Amino acid sequence: MSLLKTTESKILACIQNDLWSRFVTLPNRDRIWTLTLTNNAVRKSAEKAPKTPLVMVHGFGGGVGLWIRNIDALSRSRPVYAFDLLGFGRSSRPPFPSDAAQAEEQFVNSIEQWRQSVGLENMILLGHSLGGYLATSYAIQYPSRVSHLILVDPWGFPERPQPQTQEGQGQGSEVVKRPPLPRWVKVIAAVVSLFNPLAVIRAAGPWGPGLVNRFRPDFKMKFEELFDDDTMTQYIYHCNAQTPSGEVGFRAMTESLGWAKRPMLERVHQLPPSMPLTMLYGARSWVDSSSGERVVQIRDQANTKLLLIDDASHHVYADQPVEFNKVVENICNSVN
Repeated sequence: MSLLKTTESKILACIQNDLWSRFVTLPNRDRIWTLTLTNNAVRKSAEKAPKTPLVMVHGFGGGVGLWIRNIDALSRSRPVYAFDLLGFGRSSRPPFPSDAAQAEEQFVNSIEQWRQSVGLENMILLGHSLGGYLATSYAIQYPSRVSHLILVDPWGFPERPQPQTQEGQGQGSEVVKRPPLPRWVKVIAAVVSLFNPLAVIRAAGPWGPGLVNRFRPDFKMKFEELFDDDTMTQYIYHCNAQTPSGEVGFRAMTESLGWAKRPMLERVHQLPPSMPLTMLYGARSWVDSSSGERVVQIRDQANTKLLLIDDASHHVYADQPVEFNKVVENICNSVN
């Protein structure tokens, strides 16, 4: 954990706006590692009503450091909060239940307790991948707290395709098309079936960072404008070399090959029709954007938008940070 703290400090040193980093203690004594970014110049000169804060929720195996190409730009005109999900990064690592619904509820409860502890009345809630799934679940349960929901390449929306039978194929049934899964996804999916998802990284011991570099060389490339060394892959390694906790909760929520046991497409209709929702996908992502098209069909289309970011894969915010920041800033400005 000390190595994670050191690596994260190097990443956060790139921030130019005012940064307040601390642990937020929940009523059950779990601690959530939290960043708050504000633009001091804007804060001092602001005579208007304060702007709705943007809250950013990372994905599986991530942490606040992955937003380093976004949080400075997005905090120019409003407060930005980012936190390590319960069980990930520097946050507490409690046990998680093996039941999918209970594991999801533990994540969502921690987000609501965090909001209460920080003192936010409402927020623009942005979630990436697993964070998008949990943000949607949160917005369903606490809709009055969410001014706009932004889902970035969200995990867990589609139902798992049923195996085709020869009889079904003979009747001309359509084959479900899905972008090819990258090698690292297949490796994690294989490991999930036997162990916790990131057990292979911990089992590798001192070779763990090299393993991350081998299977995720893209992480180094995504952040090479900021770091010309292995800072970001070291960060990913140290985030996930800790005692498994959040990944235990994630495993409880997944079926084989990473499908959600409780697909969000079955519940997205529970979002208030009046709640603005924007879904952002990387045009080159392995996450199928057709789920976003289904959401547009299910919900009030006037309050639901689907956007594709060109030349971006799953980590849209790091692949095309300038375009991502511009899109998110425009969404935020539409709120106030």
